Order: sequence, then structure tokens, then C-alpha cells
Amino acid sequence: MTNRENRESGTNRMNLVTGATGTVGRQVVAELLRLGRPVRALTRDPAKAGLPDGVEVVRGDLTDPDTLTGALDGVTGLHLITFGGEYFAPLETGPRIVDLAREAGVRRITVLNGGGPTPLEDAVRAGGVPWTVVTPVEFMANALEWAEGIRTADEVREPFTGRRSAMVHEGDIGAVAAVALTEDGHAGREYLVTGPEVLTLKDKTDAIAAARGRQVRLVELSEAEAVEQWRAEGRPQDVIDFLLEVYGDTPVEGRTVHDTVERVTGRPARTFAEWARTHADAFRPWSAA
Repeated sequence: MTNRENRESGTNRMNLVTGATGTVGRQVVAELLRLGRPVRALTRDPAKAGLPDGVEVVRGDLTDPDTLTGALDGVTGLHLITFGGEYFAPLETGPRIVDLAREAGVRRITVLNGGGPTPLEDAVRAGGVPWTVVTPVEFMANALEWAEGIRTADEVREPFTGRRSAMVHEGDIGAVAAVALTEDGHAGREYLVTGPEVLTLKDKTDAIAAARGRQVRLVELSEAEAVEQWRAEGRPQDVIDFLLEVYGDTPVEGRTVHDTVERVTGRPARTFAEWARTHADAFRPWSAA
């Protein structure tokens, strides 16, 4: 393939991933690397990024858009998150970020939607650069919050144990975003990204037990006990209220399977059992880890 053909196919186009050290951002980076696409990662502290070889790591902060000027040099694909502070405070700097992206020649923007409208997403939609919104349901990686309790007591303590979720592998979220960043045909699309099955908490704990080779007890908490536990963990009241709402009455979008992963990437979405086998060591007792 000639250099000109490489340029036209997009293999030499730089992709900037913001939120690159987060659960999904790392997966967007990994998938772009797997596809052989150049990747630049934005982080507030490059020394602590811990990203793979081959990634260009640069310093920047979405709450201070002018720090993005150099990071956007030569970028044609831009992956954005919508929050920029503690406990997912929404970014208010979207218009300036989009202006800088447009001036830099960015040709595609993906937005990771955390649920509901945000000022940044509004700015992207109105900004004149082709966009794709990627909206995942519950991450499989959220199960890592149970790791300490499973390692030390062989149990998971949660309210609303009958709740159901079509939780999605974080790698599949990254894969959908990477395709939208690097291929035509995704502009103006809103992708709801789910896993391939609907699971209860018992389904999840059973999968973890099978993966680690040791039983996991599921202990159901009352709402009051759950609130007490979350407060002890330092969660603010608005987060507690959100958890009570979504766990007590999971929105239909969060418990309905969609074939987005397969339609966009060409391969089936990964199961929670696969995820659990990959992360089994996180749930084994310290003596066995």
C-alpha cells in the first residue's frame, strides 16, 4: 500500500482519547492499537498513566480546554468524555473544546454518554463535526467493587438482588467507539451498547464463583442497610439516591439486550462468564492470588 493510500484509508490519522486512564478510555486506546491506528492519550498526569507502549501520552485537562491545543495537533478522531471532576461533575467547557477540535481539523468525534443529556454532548451535537454517541449500560467491570468482600468473606452484600442487567464488557464499549472513530458510516448515530444476555445478581455471583473455583454467597440487604453501607464507603447522597433509583427500578434500556456490538464490530458481544474468567484472580483469597 502506498503512503497516499495509507492516508486515505485512515491508518496514519491520529486519534486522541480523553479519559484515557478510565475504565472505558483504556479500552478505546487498546482497541485503536489493535487496529493499528495511531493513538494519543490525554491525561492530567502522564507519569501515572500506565498505558501500553505505542501510545503517545500527553498532558491536558478538559476543564481547561486551552491545554488541548497541542494535543489536538494532527488529530482527526477525538474521543470525549462528558465529565471532568469528582463524582462525575459534568463538563461545562464543551463549546470551547468543540471549537478547538474543529479548528484542528478533527473529522470524527465520539462521545461516551454516561446517561442523560450533558452540556458537552449538546455542544458536540451542535458543533458541526460529525459525531457518534456511545451509551453503554452497566459495565461488567463494576463487579470489581465486590472483589474485597468476595476475597475476604466469600460473599456479596447488595440490595434488590432480583434486579436484572444486560451489563456490557468494557472492551466491547471501547471497540464500538474505536470503529466509530476510524470508519465511515457512523456519523449522527447513537449507539446503546449492551452485553449479550440479561443477568440477575445471582447469575453474576455464580459466574464469578465458577471462574474462581470457590462459592460466593449473595446476601440481600434492605434499603436501609444498603444506604448505611454506601455512606460508610464515603458515597455522597446524590450517588446513593441514584443507586437506589436504578437498582430499585432498573430502566428498560439497562435490562434489554441490543445487538449493537455485533452490528458495529462484526463480532458478538462478550459474556459475563468470559469477563469473570479473565478477572478471576481479583476474586480469589489473598493466599491464592
